[in-house]
Amino acid sequence: MLTAVTNIPYPSWLNPADNTWQLVAATLVGLMSLPGIAVLYGGLVRKKWIVNTMFMTFMAFSLTLIVWLLWGYNMGFGPASHFGPTGSFWSNFIGHFTPLATAGSEQGQAVSGANTIVPFHFPTATLAYFQFVFAAITPILFLGALVGRLKFKAWCLIVPLWITLVYCVDAKLLWGGGFFAIKGAVDYSGGYVIHLSAGVAAFVGAAILGPRRWQDRENAFPSNLMMCAVGAGILWLGWNGFNGGDPFYAGADAAAAVLNTNVATAVGLVTWVIWDMIGTKQKKPTFLGAINGMICGLVAITPSAGWVNGAGAIYVGLIASTIVWFAWNFLSKVRPFSKVDDALGVIYTHGFAGLTGGLLVGILADPGMTEYGVSGKHYKGAGGFSVDGWFYGHSFHQLWEQFLAACWIIGWTAFATALIFYFVKFVLGGLREDDATLAIGDLAIHDEEAFPEPTFGEPADSPSHLHSDNV
Repeated sequence: MLTAVTNIPYPSWLNPADNTWQLVAATLVGLMSLPGIAVLYGGLVRKKWIVNTMFMTFMAFSLTLIVWLLWGYNMGFGPASHFGPTGSFWSNFIGHFTPLATAGSEQGQAVSGANTIVPFHFPTATLAYFQFVFAAITPILFLGALVGRLKFKAWCLIVPLWITLVYCVDAKLLWGGGFFAIKGAVDYSGGYVIHLSAGVAAFVGAAILGPRRWQDRENAFPSNLMMCAVGAGILWLGWNGFNGGDPFYAGADAAAAVLNTNVATAVGLVTWVIWDMIGTKQKKPTFLGAINGMICGLVAITPSAGWVNGAGAIYVGLIASTIVWFAWNFLSKVRPFSKVDDALGVIYTHGFAGLTGGLLVGILADPGMTEYGVSGKHYKGAGGFSVDGWFYGHSFHQLWEQFLAACWIIGWTAFATALIFYFVKFVLGGLREDDATLAIGDLAIHDEEAFPEPTFGEPADSPSHLHSDNV
């Protein structure tokens, strides 16, 4: 008689639920970039720039993944390089420049400088891919400030350099066990590391690149609002993986983070629409305004999604959307903002919103919202982790640490981004396409266009219906 043998197909440390959720969450975040931002930005730009904008989105995603596998992941989340004495700023400034190239490095249990109170219950491959999609979306976000004049070749150099010199450093310092993490600054899911840095990079990059052609600025009408709706919808729901995946466990805090994310987003959207109806000359609600408010809510709740309660999420959406609305409508008219052509307003919806959300952690974080708790009626106890904002703890300590971390992100991102752009400008002999190319757009750069005429799919310079064999 044969005896049934049960084979367990995963190691003892792997939790199938946690592993599954992290991979699903990572996929949701990946969808935010492809196709989410690709079609959102493609719908926001003029018709002649749709292909170029979508193409650069796909290119950034691909380039980041290659960098991430070869050296980026371990720079941000691997063992510290220790450029200075233990405990100093330079000790955990950056990780080792080593690839994820072996079977053990992919299939072994995930361990990183960002390790939590509870060990990771999934392999390094899962953590690396989850962190990759966060890295990839960051340059894609600040691309929105540069569309309509940047050389495609320049973008192909900027992305790997920026991920290496800016993103990996910021990620290490705040998420990978670096100086600011040790000091107590927190960033739940990227309000600083992703959105604030993207906003700063957008502003600095656009300032160096120079403005679009005046014709493109004066006629900057969206090419397809329906595509904007598709992209914005994917962005909103994809954010469930963005914030819901960052506890790293399929637990109670992941659920709270998802709910808080959606609440803050809804409030942000409604708040912006109300301000449009009462504060603009037209006094009309606009769909583009609603998208801006939605993004403000999403970005601002990101630093605190699992650390604020439902009331806090409402305040985050309300405050951030209001601040960004006023910045968009009034601050944009004064120097230096009036002199920088940030094509899609990335400095406002990501930079200002990310900064606001990060600082609100120090005010609204509820110590009762436990990220890593223990079994029990209230999901808290010894070994739990939470964040104490001023409103509950009556101390400005957390707000101070959030402020210091924000200063670093702004300063380092601005400096390193400028360095990268000037270096690429020197290497390529310029960052911008020539005026003749800019007047044409996609056809001149890629020999493609989003809506070819007269027959779909035909090269514009030799359409088949005019060929001698077909006349």
